[in-house]
Amino acid sequence: MDNIYIEYTFKVSSKEPATEILIAELGNIGFESFVENEDGVVAYIQKNDWNPTDLNAVFVLTSDEFDIEYQHVEIEQTNWNSEWEKNFEPIEVDGLVSVRAPFHTNKSLKYDIVIEPKMSFGTGHHETTHLMIQHLLQLNLANKKVLDMGCGTGILAIFAELKGAKPIDAIDIDNWCYENSIENVERNKCSNIIVFEGDASLLINKKYDVIIANINRNILLADIKTYTNCLEDNGVLLLSGFYQEDIPIIDKEVSEYGLKLDTILEKNNWVALKYTK
Repeated sequence: MDNIYIEYTFKVSSKEPATEILIAELGNIGFESFVENEDGVVAYIQKNDWNPTDLNAVFVLTSDEFDIEYQHVEIEQTNWNSEWEKNFEPIEVDGLVSVRAPFHTNKSLKYDIVIEPKMSFGTGHHETTHLMIQHLLQLNLANKKVLDMGCGTGILAIFAELKGAKPIDAIDIDNWCYENSIENVERNKCSNIIVFEGDASLLINKKYDVIIANINRNILLADIKTYTNCLEDNGVLLLSGFYQEDIPIIDKEVSEYGLKLDTILEKNNWVALKYTK
């Protein structure tokens, strides 16, 4: 029998940073998939996991600082792939990288990444994923050991392999992302990526030449010490998932472990930082 889902439609008057905070908070109370649109976000939770009173603990819904309206309906399990097929447009990064779904035409760019995103984060459309691809374009990844932390769809790990990296670990705490990354790794015929379900506790005694972490600010701040301990001398740490105004607090934490800020990329106030050890 198909799972029954509750679909919440949130109309957000000022999308950022409210939408990002909303998605993070909803994820903490059991919502498992999200679709951003021009009005805000649509979020899904299995009916068995749903307790409407849990929304009382969501800060952005109760704070006077944000103006968010919402309603919900009960739906049968959606064919997510069909939904994405209607809404997911291919993208290009710097005329070199194509990110597309299987049903899109291959534009024959230098790097072609095929993603079936389902509801996982990381289609290339979000500014932070786009910025991370730009950083990776500038790196020599041949035979470099790479970590993609918070891998989402696996897009950045896949791109790292296309650029010659090996071996590559891809880690996400979300089961949906874990399963989706495995599917996308197979779809892109990658042979040097291992996907793990979990968090930074999996990194004990690991070492990498390049660490990619495109996660929200609070998780980054909690795990930066772990990342720096796992980074080889002369290694590169790429961080994103936060805004320009967050740079000072991120930089203060990273600098404490001897890394130097090398490059800042920005798009629509989102940033991606490159550090070297």
